[in-house]
Amino acid sequence: MTVYLVGAGPGDPGLITVRGAELLRRADVVVYDRLASPTLLALAPAGAELITAGKAPGQVDLTQEQINQVLVDRGRTAGCVVRLKGGDPFVFGRGGEEAEALAAAGIAFEVVPGITSAIGAAAYAGIPVTHRGISTHFTVVTGHEDPAKDRTDVDWEALARVGGTLVILMGAGHLAVIAQRLIDGGRAPDTPVAAVRHGTRLDQHTVRATLATVADAGVQPPSAIVVGDVAALDLSWFEARPLFGRSVVVTRAREQASELRTRLEDLGAEVIELPAIAISPIDFTVPALHAYEWLVFTSVNGVRAFFDRGLAPAGLDARALAGLRIAAIGPGTARELSTRGIGVDLVPERFVAEALLDAFPAPTATGARVLLARAEQARDVLPDGLAARGYSVEVLPVYRTVRAVPDERVVARVRAGDVDALTFTSSSTVDNFCAVVDPLPDPQPLVVSIGPVTSKTAADRGLRVDAEAADHTIDGLVRTLLAAFGATGAR
Repeated sequence: MTVYLVGAGPGDPGLITVRGAELLRRADVVVYDRLASPTLLALAPAGAELITAGKAPGQVDLTQEQINQVLVDRGRTAGCVVRLKGGDPFVFGRGGEEAEALAAAGIAFEVVPGITSAIGAAAYAGIPVTHRGISTHFTVVTGHEDPAKDRTDVDWEALARVGGTLVILMGAGHLAVIAQRLIDGGRAPDTPVAAVRHGTRLDQHTVRATLATVADAGVQPPSAIVVGDVAALDLSWFEARPLFGRSVVVTRAREQASELRTRLEDLGAEVIELPAIAISPIDFTVPALHAYEWLVFTSVNGVRAFFDRGLAPAGLDARALAGLRIAAIGPGTARELSTRGIGVDLVPERFVAEALLDAFPAPTATGARVLLARAEQARDVLPDGLAARGYSVEVLPVYRTVRAVPDERVVARVRAGDVDALTFTSSSTVDNFCAVVDPLPDPQPLVVSIGPVTSKTAADRGLRVDAEAADHTIDGLVRTLLAAFGATGAR
């Protein structure tokens, strides 16, 4: 039984250490701070106990003494207890006090360092705390000391004389006094200052000023405040990303959303998952494949269901497809087949059923058989068109799409129009989105569709489609979203 004091970093969940993520994945109990990312909490097993220990101005879930007691109590009964702390546990994180309590109780503990906001927030604002020819050292200090003390340990005038870079944490509320004392200690009034609020998070905001002006610059907590010549450097990269500050709703099924989410987050967007559909398995039996000339897949979901859930007398793998010709709608479907060692004979230039029908060769013999693996409910364009060309078509439903259970907080936000864009990747995402978000947001956010079929469904449901991807892929959707934001100037 061990309690792990894990540094979560300053906000970006990607900054968790490998060791920290590993411990979260096997935690029995997670005691977490107010600013802990939901993405990190989601790493914990489904049955893990999650205990909030957050502190905010005027609101305390647990006092420090209560937190210490929770860690001791759970440390005696649970196998793996993770105390998830913002930044680094031992840099103004009171991790030392928690370690002392555990040691006094005889509870085994381990410290897993994290990236402190003193360095992380500055780096995400494009400010190196040391820089050749400008600053050879930096000092980290709290701007908010223990109010119960009858003295101050911070000699601001002495810190002014030390020079170099000064990073002040938890100092926004006392910034006017701090700035004046630094000036009184000899720092020039025009010394650059940068205050990075919510550093490394998607709502990061940087205020730049000088010691003389920072008190009136509107600095809000929580901010990491950098004082020194390096604060004049503006090597901005995080806030300079093309979708930074924009919120984008992803309506794909949760099983499919990761690729689109990753692409959008890499471009700086806040991604709001509102999965309009969920993928539900169907029990089915794969027929004798040697009887068919073509096997057709219309989606990645169809490929996965066919090979992962299909029942066949001797199992199902690539050998069962010997002699078959394979067709796929879209490069994503073709890639999924290639990961299973299966080459594709036909992928249409446009990634819709009509294009596949146009590209499909004539049957080698009247009544040549085609097996179409697809969703339980889908348009009949492809089977009807192939039948009209002389093929004998058998539709094999391998999965179904059902309406997802929505997060009501997300629904309320979308319904209120508090998002910048909605993305749709299929007609079913449109239909189920409109059923869940009713009434539709007014004014309507930017709407971007993956292709003409999806666009028509959206228009039929009363949505204004602002942009449609010419290339009906996730890459095409992202490029179209970028162009649409640039063209409309939408925030």
